[in-house]
Amino acid sequence: MAWPRVQLVVTADDFGYCPRRDEGIVEAFLAGTVTSVSLLVNGTAAESAAELARRHSIPTGLHANLSEGRPVGPARHNASSLLSPEGFFLGKMGFREALAAGDVALPQVREELEAQLSRFRELMGRSPTHVDGHQHVHVLPGVCQVFAEALQAFGVRFTRLPVECGVGSCSWLEAPARAFACTVERDARAAMGPFSRHGLRWTDAFVGLSTCGRHMSAHRVLASLARALEDIPAGRALTAELMAHPGYPSVPPAGGCGEGPDAFSCSWERLHELHVLTAPTLRARLAQNGVQLCALDDLDSKRPGEGVP
Repeated sequence: MAWPRVQLVVTADDFGYCPRRDEGIVEAFLAGTVTSVSLLVNGTAAESAAELARRHSIPTGLHANLSEGRPVGPARHNASSLLSPEGFFLGKMGFREALAAGDVALPQVREELEAQLSRFRELMGRSPTHVDGHQHVHVLPGVCQVFAEALQAFGVRFTRLPVECGVGSCSWLEAPARAFACTVERDARAAMGPFSRHGLRWTDAFVGLSTCGRHMSAHRVLASLARALEDIPAGRALTAELMAHPGYPSVPPAGGCGEGPDAFSCSWERLHELHVLTAPTLRARLAQNGVQLCALDDLDSKRPGEGVP
């Protein structure tokens, strides 16, 4: 395909999860590939991560978390539908199952989201550039509505819409990962209505579900980006986001959000992503195709239009 002019935001998730992950994320930012980070305000390294973001002037958003570790809002002091008897969030799939069963009180979701937005302001001294969701909780049915309401109330205008075209046909993904990616995409499409009604915007295209961990390579990122842009009219500069999870792997017991680091963060795949993002190959290939690496704030000021059509 002939590439249109593309502005690409590369967002590193899980900033604040542990110092080793954060060290790698900062390296990828200083290398010029990562252009934005999403901060877990309930991460054990949230305060030191916020200091790193200020020191290096890293554009920072909030990685809203309803599924891992301890809450930061009123739920931490009270019995809550968001928590297990031990006082932790219910987990990536546990939260989804409780939500589907009608066991999650959405007003408590709203309280926790507002508490995390307030905590972000305390840590960073400003509002987030964007808010997305840890393990994509922000696009789940019901949650997406209170998420959009909370962001509108706090004056946040930008979010992530994890709709990656063609992810269901990515044969290199293991069946469980492919099924989860398809579910995320379905939920994200349904969230577009509530997001739009509350003034939220997002990039024209998104990639990252098919390029996570061992599946990330310069070739695959370019191919996934090309596929995502295929059907979008190119009468102007198009915008895209690449979601990434780089860093030096966590070493227990350091890290996590109150329960220690999970297998995802301890995996060698975090280091693989870091190597791909810091090697010159990816940046060179993007530049050859006219892709401009951009901070999210730049997209917001340059293109005041709507989100994905």
